[in-house]
Order: sequence, then C-alpha cells, then structure tokens
Amino acid sequence: MTAELVRGQNHPLPHARLEIRVSAGKPVVAGVTLGDEEGRVPGAEWVAHPGRSGLPGIEVSRQATADHRLTVDLDSVPAAVHRVTVLLALPIGPAAPVRFGAVAAPFVAVAAPDGTEIVSYTVTGLDSESAVVALEFYRRQDAWKVRAVGQGYAGGLAALLGDQGVDRAGELAAAIQEAVAPGLARTVGTPPPRTTEVRRGAAAASNGTPGGDAGPGPGPGPGPAVGPGPGPGAAPEPLPTTPPPPAQTHDGPINYTHPGRQSAAPPPPPPAAPPAEPGRPPVPVAGDATGWSLEERLYNQVWGMFEDLARTVAAYRSAVDFAESRLDQELDRALSDPRNRIGGSGDAAREAARAKHDRLTEQAREVLDRDLAQLAAESDVVEPALPPAFARWDNPVWHAYRVPMEIPMALRLGDLHLPESPELRIPMLIRLPLERGLWVDSGRAASEAASMMDEGQLRRLAMDTAVTHAARLLAVYPAGEFTVHVIDPAGSAAASLAPLVHCGVLDEPPASGAQGVSTVLAKLTQRVDLVQMAVRGGASDALPPDLDTAEQLLIVNDFPHGFDDRAVTQLRYLADEGPAVGVHLMLVADREDASEYGPVLDPLWRSLLRVTPVPDDHLADPWVQHTWTYEPPRVPPGSQVLQQVLAQVAEARRTWRR
Repeated sequence: MTAELVRGQNHPLPHARLEIRVSAGKPVVAGVTLGDEEGRVPGAEWVAHPGRSGLPGIEVSRQATADHRLTVDLDSVPAAVHRVTVLLALPIGPAAPVRFGAVAAPFVAVAAPDGTEIVSYTVTGLDSESAVVALEFYRRQDAWKVRAVGQGYAGGLAALLGDQGVDRAGELAAAIQEAVAPGLARTVGTPPPRTTEVRRGAAAASNGTPGGDAGPGPGPGPGPAVGPGPGPGAAPEPLPTTPPPPAQTHDGPINYTHPGRQSAAPPPPPPAAPPAEPGRPPVPVAGDATGWSLEERLYNQVWGMFEDLARTVAAYRSAVDFAESRLDQELDRALSDPRNRIGGSGDAAREAARAKHDRLTEQAREVLDRDLAQLAAESDVVEPALPPAFARWDNPVWHAYRVPMEIPMALRLGDLHLPESPELRIPMLIRLPLERGLWVDSGRAASEAASMMDEGQLRRLAMDTAVTHAARLLAVYPAGEFTVHVIDPAGSAAASLAPLVHCGVLDEPPASGAQGVSTVLAKLTQRVDLVQMAVRGGASDALPPDLDTAEQLLIVNDFPHGFDDRAVTQLRYLADEGPAVGVHLMLVADREDASEYGPVLDPLWRSLLRVTPVPDDHLADPWVQHTWTYEPPRVPPGSQVLQQVLAQVAEARRTWRR
C-alpha cells in the first residue's frame, strides 16, 4: 500500500533501486544532488541535471517536461554520499510560469523495481518559489529512508543549489536552464489538466485501449506496462492509471474548473456508446472527455489521443531497446563462456538469444499495433466532429461556416505524426489567445523536404502557409476582434497575400519599404506601451478612444530585409511583451538571412513557435519529448473554401463597423 507523506514525514525504503515519478502539469526541470552527512554538495560534478544527466546510480531526464521518470540505485552511489536530493525547478522560457503558486502542485511518487509505489508526496504550500527540494533519500544506520521535504526557493535554482553548498551556483543554474531551452522552445504546448474522468481511454486499459499493456518495455504510458526491472526476467512493471491527488496551495485546494464556472466541477463525459463485445475494444465516441461544451470535450479528447500515442510509442521503443540490450548481454555471455567455444553449443546459445529478442519485439509490435488501431478508429470518429477552429480545410464543416460569436478555446496549426504510424495524424491544437508568436521557417536548411525545393518556391510556400494561418485566425474570431497587419518590405509576397487583400479583411494595405516598416512597428509598439500602462495603473478606461482593442497579428515577410537596428529592437520587444497585451507576431524568415546579427537574435527565435511550410521533424510533445513530424495545413487544390470563408469574414467586419 502506498504511503502518502506530508511535509517532514519519512518512510523506510525496502529497495535500493527506485524510480521517481514526477507529474507537474507544466514542464519542469528535474535534477538530483548528492550530498555528504551534512547535506552539502561538494561541487557541480555531484549534480545530475539535463546537461549532465548521469551520475553513478543516478539517471535524470534531459528535457523539461510535465512528467519525469528518474532512476536511483542507492547501492551504486559513492560511499561518501549520505543524502540524495530530488529537486524541481521551473524552466525559463516563453509563456513559462515564473512561480509554483501559479501551477498545480507537483506530485512525486517513489516506486520499486516492479512498479509498486512505495510512497507519494504532493508538494503543497508553494507560492512565489520557482525551485523546490521535493524529496531526499538519506542513510540512517546503514539503511536508506525517504523524507518529504517541500522546501521552496523564491530565488530559484541558483538559491537552491547555493543553499546546498554548490560553488558558483548561479553559473550552474544558468547552464541547466540553457540545456533545457532548445527542447522547451520546440515543445508543442502544455496539455490540459487531467482529471480522473478526462478521458475514458486512459482508464480502460483492461479493455485493450491505448495506454494499456505497453509490451515488454518500461512503458511510460498511463496504463500497465511490462518492464525489464532490475534485470532479465523481472516482474511486470505497472504504471499509475489515475492522476495524483488534488493539488493544494497554502490557501487551500486549487480550483481546476473554468474561471467562469467555478461553482461546480465539470460535468462528466456524455453517455458512452453501447459496451463492446467481450474481447473487443470499446467503440470510440466523439467528445468522450470532460468539459462544459462539446468544443471543450473534443479539445480534451484530442489532447488525450496525443498523449496516448506518445506514451504507447514510448512503451514500444523502450521495449525494443530492452530487447536489444538483453540480446547484447546474452551474446556477450555466450561468447565469454569457454564451454560455448567447443561444438555447436555457442551457435545454439546465440540462436536462442536472437529468438528471444525477436519474440520480445514481435510482442511489443503486436501491442503497439493494437493501440494504434484503437487510436485510428477514434480519430476516424473525432475528425469529422471537429468545429471549424479544430478542423482541416477539407472538412465539410467549412461549407456551413458562419462567423462565430465567441472566441474558441484553441486553434489547429497543422498535424503531428510519428514514424511508427505516419498515417495516424493528431491535430496540433494551441490555446487561444496565442501565448507565443509563430515563426514560419522559409530556410532550405530547415529539413530534408525543404532542401529539395527551389529557394524562391520555398519562400512563396512559406508565405502561403502564413496566410493560411492568418486566415484561420480571422475566421475563428468574432467580427472586429482580430486585426491583421502585414509588413512586406520588398513587396515580394503580393501573390501570397492576394486572398487577404482582395477579400478586404486587412484594414490597411501591406506596408513596404523602410518607411512602411517603421510606421507599423511604431504603431504596434505604442499600443503595447499604452495597454501595459493602463493595466498596471488599473486605468483601462483611460485608453485613447481610437485605440483598436482587438487582438493584433503582425505578419512580417522576408525578415530581416528592410529592417534597421531600431526596427529589429522593436520587433524583439513585440515578440517579448506583445502576447500579454494582445499583440502577436508571425515571422516568415530564413534564419540564415539574419546570421549577421549573431546571438543578438537568439532570444527572438526561441520566443517564437517554429512551424514549417513543408513536413519537418522538429516539434516535441510535453510528456516524453518524442520528435514529431509536423505537417502544415493545406487547402485542397482547386478549392475555393479559403476565399469563401474570408469573404464572409470581410462582410461581417463591414457589418460590424456600421
């Protein structure tokens, strides 16, 4: 039975080999420090972190993710080590929270090699802290115990490491943050909070749904998985099928309900379809998740499919890696045994090892194929039911399009898939309003598909992609609540911009030349300044009456052409400060064109979510950090759906202004 610890409580450990599971809701950095009897860490080399993930007996994640699996073998740590501390810290990045009080309380569990949870601890009482010591393992009379610590540090990771005696703690903290920055920049987004009833598939492992038996590997999915444990022949390793206990802060439980509906918990999913026949997976249903509306249920369901696919593929890859490792060990053992050098016993041992390897991989593939088939069946049901904001351009829902009265909760930016199942596409949904700007990469070095294209053709396709994204944003916002500005310094994007210009959805023609660049940037920079001052001073009614209060999107083509140093500085300012006050950036650029600026523009690129005009492997999920192939949105060839939608948007804007 799992012991649920409170701050300061300790518990004996029946095993030296342990797995620490962390669930934080938002991406966090996880690390481990090794200390002496006084708890002091001798130096930076005694800290396991994403930039240096392995120490004797310790293995930590290399990325900042919402879920972590850390391994600790207390019998393998150096004899001088008396305390092993598990620390968590918030990463520094675009749209990242700056304090633990703004996110769900982290949940930490310690499990045995067979997957049985020994203790769990919800780190409560955090507010302004951005780093926390969650747990510590310590020696007591030649035995190890675990203690729930929960000590937070408002000074962040540097203060935590400094408190443990690490020299030059600030430099080490900066190095850790730098190590996770690339992965954080390519992470698709933050998943919605999971509750017990969020998604039936996550709790239906016994019926063979995704996230169930993950095969012969240490599957990180939400359902049971067969894992290698400490060595060959270990028992199955079950993983948790339910979320951590409700998180709490120093002011009481966090309310996970919609801000406007905090009087009650979200309603359960709609009635399920008739039960499946025995031995067959359940029939998928669109909207099979919690939520206050069908849109919210579909959003949660899509993210649930995204997570299930990530975890079931992680389980498969882990199982294959285990089979390969076991094969290598058994082959080495067969070669090192002198008895196998005489006669045919050596060949027999090698054949037996390979047969066992093939059997394990086939079993893992069977489980993966079963889970993929269930997800594909669910996708076939969900895709036609998606509203316009979530739907592909070839979805019939666009033929019945009407300008909405409310802002949707999310927007589809394209599709994602993994190499194990390229035909299974997961909608890439990002929350609205946009928390980060977008960078449409027009560089030929971006991907293999891009390198095969002519440079001019690729730049045209990148701008076409930007226009498609902008058209969808205009289509999903109510009339008058979204405004698009365009900077095209050389006028080279006239053909791509034609749908926006001819339909009349732009308030002003695309700006060109140095003067046009300067005018638009000055206008939007002033808007950011005014709104920031009004918000900070609590005087929103003091804004100028002619100020456009709609969300603003600035599309910049062929950056940095036509930009001087002042314009570059203004653009960086809009990328950093704009999203918080409704000014968003969509940059169409080849990073090589801006190479003369060197590292000055690195923060700009990191602040934007990179998308591509051609398929490319560059995005990561927030759970296990798989590399996913991104497929940009495409309007079907010969279709007039984009022009028809924009025509309705333009007419609604004209009516709204009357």
